[in-house]
Amino acid sequence: MFELTFLGTAASTPSPERGLPALLVTAPRSRFLVDCGEGTQRQLLRAGAGFRRLRHVLLTHAHLDHVLGLGGLIATLGLLQTDSELTICGSAETVDFARRYLASLWGEGRAPVPLHWVALEPGVVIDEPALRVSCFPVRHRGTHSLGYRFETPPRRHVRADRLAALGVPAGPLRARLAAGQAVTLDTGVRIEPDDVLGPPRPGASLAVVGDAEETRSLVEAVRGADALVIEATFLEADSALAAARGHLTATQAGWLAAEAGVGALYLTHLSGRYDPAAVAAEAAIHFPRATAVNDFERVSVPQG
Repeated sequence: MFELTFLGTAASTPSPERGLPALLVTAPRSRFLVDCGEGTQRQLLRAGAGFRRLRHVLLTHAHLDHVLGLGGLIATLGLLQTDSELTICGSAETVDFARRYLASLWGEGRAPVPLHWVALEPGVVIDEPALRVSCFPVRHRGTHSLGYRFETPPRRHVRADRLAALGVPAGPLRARLAAGQAVTLDTGVRIEPDDVLGPPRPGASLAVVGDAEETRSLVEAVRGADALVIEATFLEADSALAAARGHLTATQAGWLAAEAGVGALYLTHLSGRYDPAAVAAEAAIHFPRATAVNDFERVSVPQG
């Protein structure tokens, strides 16, 4: 399961109610910050999320409203005297921009906390037993933009009735079976994991897209995700303006969610020119489970 904390849901300029783009993704044993708009360190505190276990920043692209908060975040971490390494990921273009920006503040390699820079190509970012993170290309105004997909593996639950019927005692033997290992009882009977495990249940999956100028190239990248987070900066009445500025309408976001068969749609990067309810209603024409989110909202993405 993933927990999402929306830290900044505004479009290119903040408002009294909305900060600049930032999303905290809490995954099994890890937390990820997707984008870091100006003031994100304060948003983390206001959300009650704090800075513990924040080890990765995943940047979607190099526009200022998505990266300018890195300086403040890193300065705050330094003042808190954390010595944990912060890994900053993005396309080569994005990483180069962010690295030069931070070097202008402290000098190359002299930031107040250890930084690890990772220039990504589309594909796997993290591949661990409990979590897989991958990235995919997104078209947005000539930038080298990336979206991110988070996935947990399928799980099989231990059947208590089978454990009892086979005489498996409570303790380490049951834990080994739950981990997929065969065990031998004191009686000499060998028990295989398949003897006590139920059918596989899908893991959880989450797709996150920052700014985008079209949706057709994203269908396969987000297909079947339990939740999709994506921008909806404009309404369809202003589709010409959306195209000129390289952003999506709520209609396009709703169409993508329906075409890709996602479980839920969370709309962000919202312009102050519209009522958020109107944004959600327009997306819901194509995809009824659409929500225009606010700063500090939390949602859970369960297993499929």
